[in-house]
Amino acid sequence: MPLQFTFVTSAKRHVDLPESPCEVAFVGRSNVGKSSLINALANRKQLARVSNTPGRTQLLNMFRLPNSATVVDLPGYGYAKVPGREKVGWQRMIEDYLIDREELVLVYVLVDGEIGPTKLDVQMLDWLRQSEVPHTVVATKLDKVKPSKLATRKKELAKGADLDQGDIMWVSASKGTGIENLAKHVTMMLTP
Repeated sequence: MPLQFTFVTSAKRHVDLPESPCEVAFVGRSNVGKSSLINALANRKQLARVSNTPGRTQLLNMFRLPNSATVVDLPGYGYAKVPGREKVGWQRMIEDYLIDREELVLVYVLVDGEIGPTKLDVQMLDWLRQSEVPHTVVATKLDKVKPSKLATRKKELAKGADLDQGDIMWVSASKGTGIENLAKHVTMMLTP
């Protein structure tokens, strides 16, 4: 069953976001499929803006569920074609949000299932662990992994993320695989 998201607002600073009873956030490398995943969870095509150009999400984008809980789509980290100064600003925006947002109960770290965790993904996971920010890993683009390579891919991705295989949720926004389980997980986390 799709999540009933409605777009609330976008902000450059977490202090400019409305209060929420509880909140989850999605973070990941530019073009890992954050916006596509949010659209798949809501079963809507253009709720979150999807682009072929990495780095289109440049603000903290907030969505609300009927129970008033919220979901935040964070800017991607990585190779977006923007000036270095702007990337540093995004990093500060993301880190401030992740550390200071009191409503935040869980961060979904999206990792490309086809290529596994990049150096930036590992840095993000290490930073979240050191900062004691609750998080879980979601491997996206499951449909891009050849069935014959899936078992190996799952092993390698878990090892690269320093997790057990069972700790990682695998999804495909384009095929809908794993979306229902992720939606149930989000709903469980956002029950105030």
